[in-house]
Amino acid sequence: MNMPAKKGARSRPALGARLVRASRQAAAIASGEAAPGTYRVHLPDEIDARAIRLRKGLSQSEFARSFGVPRRTLQDWEQGRRIPDATSRAFLRVIDREPAAVKRALAG
Repeated sequence: MNMPAKKGARSRPALGARLVRASRQAAAIASGEAAPGTYRVHLPDEIDARAIRLRKGLSQSEFARSFGVPRRTLQDWEQGRRIPDATSRAFLRVIDREPAAVKRALAG
């Protein structure tokens, strides 16, 4: 006996198709093939500037000089006196993941 589908329930084939589409979109984003307007950027609500600096093996002064961040701002982030805004969190994320690219972009 066939039971009627619950109101709002999605069929398994539709869910499978959505998952396949999502995985293709993720692959396009990861490979750089997707246009920027086709996806959202997700930033962490919190970011640990000190942990990033320590992973890079830099003093506060070295980090500040290398990435153009005022040393006092870095100290404020690390000591919790200030919280990095969205732009700063994005910059810190890129520094954490691709520090050489940031240094190339900021060189001369």
